[in-house]
Amino acid sequence: MKKFLCTALLSFMVIAPLANTAHALPGSDRREDRRDDRQDNREDRRDDRQDNREDRRDDRQDNREDRQDDRQDNREDRRDDRQDNREDRRDDRWGGPKVIKNNIVVVAPRKRVLRNNVVVVRTYGHSYYGYGHYHDDNDAFKWMAFTAITLKILDNINEAAQRAHEEAQIKATTAPVGEKIIWEEDDASGYVVTTKEGKSASSGLVCREFQQSITVGGKTEDAWGQACLQEDGSWKIVN
Repeated sequence: MKKFLCTALLSFMVIAPLANTAHALPGSDRREDRRDDRQDNREDRRDDRQDNREDRRDDRQDNREDRQDDRQDNREDRRDDRQDNREDRRDDRWGGPKVIKNNIVVVAPRKRVLRNNVVVVRTYGHSYYGYGHYHDDNDAFKWMAFTAITLKILDNINEAAQRAHEEAQIKATTAPVGEKIIWEEDDASGYVVTTKEGKSASSGLVCREFQQSITVGGKTEDAWGQACLQEDGSWKIVN
């Protein structure tokens, strides 16, 4: 009997702590879950703060780059404006706008002197090299002096029409007296006619008097000039 009581007591002493431990486990798990949740929340907030800092840093960097790009663009715009102003001033000094010749940008002066003192004067209209359908001064040398017979209405036509007008002048140098050389280009039209022909008493050169007429938008302007044919085949304005 005494042996049985001892065995029972020992069994109780072993089982009781195990039962207490079993009952204690659920509470411990909850504490660990709450501790894990708090830890997760702290890590999430830390990650959010880090993300926000990185976003703000990226925004500041983007803003700096945008301002830098804007400053660079402004510098380039000012540089281009200065270059344009320099080219405009250079064009003003030379008296003519930029034109394309042999794929190179050059300046065609409105006033210049060619060989044998042939004077080119383009007071109105477009300034370019050549005359009529000739796009080089050397090719158009014979007729370049006719630029001195000018009309203000040339400012109202395009280059193609102006060259058509000049081509009519070229043809008028060999056309019969009184025959109108008529041209038309876009909304502009006109004619050139030889009104008189004779020989100069002083030089013996053949001279012709020409009339030029241009009409644009119902408005007509006329000009007259006299030129003499030189020994080299070029024409020279005499009045």
